[in-house]
Amino acid sequence: MICMRKYRGFSLIELLIVVAIILIIAAIAIPNLMRARMAANDSSAAASIHTIDVAEISYFATFATVGFPATLVPLGGAMPCTVSLATACLIDDNLAQNGGGNGKSGYSFAATGSASPGSLANDQFYVTGTPLASTTGTRAYCSVQDSVIRLQPPGTITLVGGYAACGALGPMNN
Repeated sequence: MICMRKYRGFSLIELLIVVAIILIIAAIAIPNLMRARMAANDSSAAASIHTIDVAEISYFATFATVGFPATLVPLGGAMPCTVSLATACLIDDNLAQNGGGNGKSGYSFAATGSASPGSLANDQFYVTGTPLASTTGTRAYCSVQDSVIRLQPPGTITLVGGYAACGALGPMNN
């Protein structure tokens, strides 16, 4: 009597069908994941702009003779932080140092304080948040000393050109 062994398992066709189904599901899910990640980066950028606005105003109140700092760096400070003109300890040093050049949540941030004509102290500032690439954010953000977050139209990820250019943009709707 010949004994036939019956092998148990999946055939090659069955495995290929399962792999094809997984690839179809991934093709549907990955773009949604990318959009969700970009939306999270946009929200984080708006929150970071607000944080910087609050820090700028606090710095101005604390160091009134200087006014707003010329850059973003004086708003931070490495831990343990000691409050001074160069390290105000108002924001996380990672944000103040702009993530070591890598940005934060896919965005690069900058702040510029300047004196308006006839003023001795820096009495105006503007803050920018610009996506590092088109895959990390959908638009650029900015704000001036009125603390209104303004944004460029969707898809415009270039740096806001300056104080006047920021003031000309529309405010973010809450």
